[in-house]
Parts: sequence; structure tokens; C-alpha cells
Amino acid sequence: MAARLGQADLAACLCRVLQGEEKDPRDPAQGGADMSDVLIIGAGMAGIACARVLHGAGVSVRLIDKGRGIGGRMATRRVMLHAGELRLDHGAQYLPVGPETEAIAAAAPDAVARWDPGDGRARIVGHGGMVEVPRALATGLDVAQGVQATGVHEDGAGWRVDTDLGAQGAARVVLTVPAPQIAALVGARHVFARAVNGVAMLPCLTLIAAFPRCAPAPFVARRDPARPLSWIARDDSKPGRSAAARTWIAQANPDWSAAHFDADRDAMKARMCDMLCVEIGADPATALHLALHGWRYAQTAVALGRPFLRDGTMWAGGDWTGGAKAVDAWRSGEAMARDILDTGSAG
Repeated sequence: MAARLGQADLAACLCRVLQGEEKDPRDPAQGGADMSDVLIIGAGMAGIACARVLHGAGVSVRLIDKGRGIGGRMATRRVMLHAGELRLDHGAQYLPVGPETEAIAAAAPDAVARWDPGDGRARIVGHGGMVEVPRALATGLDVAQGVQATGVHEDGAGWRVDTDLGAQGAARVVLTVPAPQIAALVGARHVFARAVNGVAMLPCLTLIAAFPRCAPAPFVARRDPARPLSWIARDDSKPGRSAAARTWIAQANPDWSAAHFDADRDAMKARMCDMLCVEIGADPATALHLALHGWRYAQTAVALGRPFLRDGTMWAGGDWTGGAKAVDAWRSGEAMARDILDTGSAG
């Protein structure tokens, strides 16, 4: 059963919770006798990959995620303009063609499409938005959104996961959060915290911009790591996107992002818009919509070098184990699931 509710449904349900008429569907502690054997913290690509393998093997598994949506950096922003709704990918831009991507596409065929950014090399994108890929892959999984894990502690023969909505007991725990956030969950002295000390992750500032359809469109996508805006892509060129506006995604390189990450966001939004307009020949004054999103842990500069960490009946993994892409997260998640099954730790 998927524990995903719309905002209106959730608000109504929480009113009934406060009146004592109903249990909170987001609360992991409400599992009662139907406790999951494996609890996964994080419903990004690593968590979903791990859960799919375990679920397919008959293991009771639940994912919790602090966000309102699933998929991690496989993210799509919805913007409503007078001309219609826009969907813009402000996180991962595509999946590179390869064995893992082909497996992902085969598992969610209706959610993916091929996109050629102009260099003759096709990529895989979500049809209608990158978030559609993890949404399709998570179909049938038990996912609780809006649940913030605050600590993981050994509790008898299993684990206690503290959340902002109460504690959850689990026999096995899988962490798929960014490496720098692991110590806050398990403690600075835990073996996991020491193991990820050498992992380095880099930030990314992303500008979301919409212009009138008549605005210039000199290219589909351009990558140049030496420029402050190292990736610029015309998002409306992707399959399943609205023709209501000319939409662009501009992502700053790690150095520029790090130098300006904590600066005033409105000032950075205006500055990045000016930089984008120089590249595409547009007038900043004609922008229909501008937004800025900061990914603090967007890329992996120094990876762990192995697919996951394990300490007894607790695992940790993600894209930071082997690279910086969504396929690295997927590979790590599947590896953790296989290890759980191969060692008989799934009960």
C-alpha cells in the first residue's frame, strides 16, 4: 500500500487526527502489528531501488522521506502561468544511456522518453518531468512522505528510528541520505560517520526561468564546466513538456555555487538570470517566471569507492558511494538489497 496523500487530503486527515478520530498516516509509529522488517530512510533513487528488490523478494519494507515528494534530486518544479502549467527539471537533468538506465527504463516504460540535447547522443528523461521516473518506480511501495528522521539507535534486537512524528521500530535499517547527514542520525562516533569522513560532496545553484515563446532559443543544451553557468538547457525541448513558455534551466558549477550558496537568494536569482540572458540572447525584463533552488549536496567530488556501508543490520548508501549520478544511487540501492537477501538478514 502506498502511503502518499495529496495536500488537501492530508490536511483533512490531520484535522481528524487532532480530533482523535483517526491515526496520522504519515506516522511511522502507527504501524502496530504490521511493522516493516526493513525501514529505509530516504525515498530517492537509492532507497527506491533497494525497496523494489526487497519488495519483489517478499520482504516487508517501508520508506520514509522528509520531502513532500519522492525521488530526491530527480525533481520537477510545477509552475502555473496564465498561459498554462509548466514543469521544469531543477535537479537531475537526464539519465545517461547505459545498462542501469536501460533497466530503469524497462521498469517504468511509460514514464521515460529519449531526449537529444543537440549533440547527437540521446539521453533518457522523464516524460513530463524527471520526477515521473521515481514516481513510477515506487508504485506499489509503502512510502511515508513528510517524515523527518532525527536519529537511529540500537534497540534490543533491532533499531529505533526517531522521527518528528514519533519513533519507529525496525529489525533492519537502510540509510540513503547524503553522506554529510549520516553523523547526525547515527552519532559522530559511529563507524559510518568515520567511514564517510573522506566523502566530499559539492553544491549546485539552479536557476529556473521561463520566457515568452517568442524568446530566443539559440541551442537546446550546453555544457561548459569552466563557465559559472556550466549547464544550460531548454527544458521545454524535452518530451511531454508544455509549449506555454520558453523554459530554461541553468546550473552553476560547483566553485561558483559554493562561493554564492549562502548569499541572498533574490540577489543570486537576478544575477543568474542576467548571466543566462547573456548566453541565450534574451531580455531579463521579459522573464515570466524566475526561481532559484540550492542543492547543498548535488555532486560527489570524492566517492566512498564501494557500493555501501554495513554495520550488522544497518546499511548506508547512495550516489556518494560510487559517483555523482542517479544511476550510481540506483546501483548502490540494488547492491544493499542484494546484500540483505544474500546474508539472510531479511528474516
